[in-house]
Amino acid sequence: MSESIKSYKDLQVWKRSVAFAVEIYRVTQAFPKAEFYGGLVDQIRRAAISIPSNIAEGHARHFSKVFANHLDMALGSAAELQTQLLIAREVGYLRPQDYEHLMADLTELTKMLHSIYAAINRRTRNAP
Repeated sequence: MSESIKSYKDLQVWKRSVAFAVEIYRVTQAFPKAEFYGGLVDQIRRAAISIPSNIAEGHARHFSKVFANHLDMALGSAAELQTQLLIAREVGYLRPQDYEHLMADLTELTKMLHSIYAAINRRTRNAP
């Protein structure tokens, strides 16, 4: 990571994951009301919020291994979200074009998370 990154708010992956979570909220507004509390909407939103939240929490800890662990949790949330979005599409809650758009964004976020995770792990392995 660059020396110019002083806060998690400087990380592009955090910014994009926040925008993604906001988009998830927008798209899920059209889901059936029965899915909101304890249902699929609740699960999708929790997983989406978990991605930037774990990035922020891990970065704020100032230890590479802790940050890597939180990035790993964010990756787990991304995988969980992929599954939930597929289910939402299959049951007819999510329009195919929304599904494709969200999955493309989520795939890009996942690649970014993997990249940072790998860089941190390389750095910690090479540390004295």
